[in-house]
Amino acid sequence: MSTADEIALALLTPTEMARADRAAIAAGTTGPVLMERAGRAVADAVSRRARPGQAILVLCGPGNNGGDGFVAARLLRERGFGVTLALSGDREALKGDALAMAQAWTGEVMPISSAAPERAAVVVDALFGAGLDRPLAGDVAAVVQRVNASAAAVIAVDVPSGLSGETGRADGAVTRADETVTFFRLKPGHLLYPGRGLCGVVTLADIGITAEVAFGKGALEARTFRNEPPLWRAEWPHHAVDTHKYKRGAVLVLAGGLAGVGAPRLGARAALRIGAGLVTIACRPEALAAHAARGPDALIQRAAASAADIETLLAEKRLGAVLAGPALGLDETAREAVLAAQRSRVPAVFDADALTLLAAETTSVPIGSRIRPRGAACVLTPHEGEFERLFASSADVMAAPSRLERARRASAATGAVVVLKGPDSVIAEPGGRAAINMTGSPDLATAGSGDVLAGLIAGLLAQGMPAFQAACAAVWLHGKAAERFGRGLIADDLPEAVLPVLSELPARRDG
Repeated sequence: MSTADEIALALLTPTEMARADRAAIAAGTTGPVLMERAGRAVADAVSRRARPGQAILVLCGPGNNGGDGFVAARLLRERGFGVTLALSGDREALKGDALAMAQAWTGEVMPISSAAPERAAVVVDALFGAGLDRPLAGDVAAVVQRVNASAAAVIAVDVPSGLSGETGRADGAVTRADETVTFFRLKPGHLLYPGRGLCGVVTLADIGITAEVAFGKGALEARTFRNEPPLWRAEWPHHAVDTHKYKRGAVLVLAGGLAGVGAPRLGARAALRIGAGLVTIACRPEALAAHAARGPDALIQRAAASAADIETLLAEKRLGAVLAGPALGLDETAREAVLAAQRSRVPAVFDADALTLLAAETTSVPIGSRIRPRGAACVLTPHEGEFERLFASSADVMAAPSRLERARRASAATGAVVVLKGPDSVIAEPGGRAAINMTGSPDLATAGSGDVLAGLIAGLLAQGMPAFQAACAAVWLHGKAAERFGRGLIADDLPEAVLPVLSELPARRDG
């Protein structure tokens, strides 16, 4: 059963949105009423961008998206705009509610090939909606290209034409919108790139579909979400007044030699900043002095020359989480350390070099067979290249049509929470729930930022936060901290930049 917060943040595929429409109609809101409200929301968006008398071009397609366009055209003409309407296909071929709205339009209907976007102040793209599963072609593709070449502002209905609302993919010509008006809930394609970059500002319009109707009585189950604090805030760690450092959570960071002192320290400092009570860095003996001399990023350093040393540290009963990967190395000693962490029953985050080492092991044993038997929470944090190496032998995972679905299938295959990193990071858990993140900035493209993210996740795991919520929270905070800091950000800044963001999170209340 989805919570109210999850329902509020839910993303719906085009198929799920169609079910929500049908549920609303079954509950008494007719199709024409829904279409009238949708068209009005589009007309309102145009009215915010143009003055009465200016030229508006409305491009309508052969389905319900086109019906929304006919409504918008009629309302805009009533408001004093100079409206021209062009239709893809024959007016007589329209059906259902779209036909009714076309009949209510008394103006001229031009063929799509005659549309002149270069003469318009605003173009309304009501050609095709989120469910389109083929590239645009012929006159429609040509007019979209002319729209993109024009100086007109573009308002897209539901999604820019040519864009998949489910995957965010754009195969062929696609409208570049300044604003996209969608209804009831966002779709994955609004958040996944390249879709996110093609939608412009996304306006979510209320057309009278209620959450109670759409998600009640088993109509829909929320399983994909926008990653925002209400999704994970209830699971945020709470510490009583009598807590101590081990109750706060102890993290073990597996480090390599002298060549990579900085990365594990970034992860360690991030774990401390997010609330872990104690962090220990386990490193090669030759790097021990270098770590000890660097300051308080980790309060304890331990020499670990062998897998046996690592296993001893992992057996510490008060240990809350282990982070393996940042600058760990790729030699046999590093491999043994990763395999020791993999065998342990300590909640774990595998990042960077650990992912490369795990990928190398999949040539003999699938990664799912290695990770799933752990018996403790596990988070994998690959970027796209690491993900492809990890799951190269899994045809089902790699055949998925979107980053969202790839992460979801990878999580199901491994039993781990998967954070597929990128500008549209996806967090997925084995039960099928997934979230798409919207925070972040290009300033995160700096060496070490991923080490900080891994440390944030480990710090939250050590405090007892469930793995999916811990990963979602860390990704959101990591991106928000970068947004707030702005230009000039380097990875060393990130653990400190998280602090003002943390201070704005409302305190969790018991009961």
